[in-house]
Amino acid sequence: MPTAPRQASSGAPAAQPHVPVLLAEVVEALKTEGGLAVDGTFGAGGYTRALLAADSGVRVMAIDRDPEAIARGQALIDESGGRLRLLPGRFGDLDTLLAEAGEARADRVVLDIGVSSMQLDAPERGFSFRNDGPLDMRMGADGPSAADLVNEADETVLADIIYHYGEERRSRAVARTIHEARRRGRIETTGQLAELVASVVRVEPGSHIHPATRTFQGLRIAVNDELGELVRALHAAERVLVPGGRLAVVTFHSLEDRIVKQFFAARSGRSAQGSRHLPGAPAEAVRSFRLVTKGPVLPGEAETARNPRARSAKLRAAERTESDVPEPLAALHVLAGLPDTARGGHRR
Repeated sequence: MPTAPRQASSGAPAAQPHVPVLLAEVVEALKTEGGLAVDGTFGAGGYTRALLAADSGVRVMAIDRDPEAIARGQALIDESGGRLRLLPGRFGDLDTLLAEAGEARADRVVLDIGVSSMQLDAPERGFSFRNDGPLDMRMGADGPSAADLVNEADETVLADIIYHYGEERRSRAVARTIHEARRRGRIETTGQLAELVASVVRVEPGSHIHPATRTFQGLRIAVNDELGELVRALHAAERVLVPGGRLAVVTFHSLEDRIVKQFFAARSGRSAQGSRHLPGAPAEAVRSFRLVTKGPVLPGEAETARNPRARSAKLRAAERTESDVPEPLAALHVLAGLPDTARGGHRR
């Protein structure tokens, strides 16, 4: 998705404008000329616009599961002079979506993970507790909503989601409070949920973090299978990139960054863990990528001053080698310290 980090890390007020994060660094990391670029997380089109502007010979296939993002991007198709095509769908399926669009390979792929500023700032989308709205949180228009999860999931499952994905230490107390409240009636709004969480989660005096921040993050990640989508997208990009093609990924919190870091380490041969501890991986791992960034690229002080939502962003990039596509890293989520719901490779 576009460029904003989670409320969990920013605590930013609503209605902040959409600003692409690490834009110049992403374009630099992807430097190849001409060919096909895939923006797997189109959002407001920040990276797509930058790629089109930086290279008059590039074509862009941009993907988004959010119908509103696809609708907003229609004007950019005309501006691009026919060099842009928008593809509705999940970025974890980017190889399938490209094939259906008549493209087999790509020269560069960019992924900007997480929820967008537009989604956060729209009360009717139900992502934020800042303004009361329906408890939805779906990036797309399909599947169970956050309200469905909150009202129907087992208490233990809720606690696990909030703990693993929201990193909320009071997850059991939150889940218990939700379970008790829904006996009295269905929890339907962000305001209801935020009030319940605030009754059992305390924050330090003077903190800008709302007590419900981590719970909302955990539920949103679960509703949208965000970590599973990321794992699938990394493998899909590996399959479509030509030798010398580049993959750049911008993340906004440690759960995402850990997955990307471990994937690149395993696929570049820089991690002994990558070959020894991943079930099914050969002793000598196939090196399908070489690292472009040796560590995470972080936004500078000037960027975070302009856009506080950028401060938790990290960019990692790698270049595809000539090696054949290896088997998916079936236990990538385990290596990254995540539960089974983040398993990746291919969607079954």
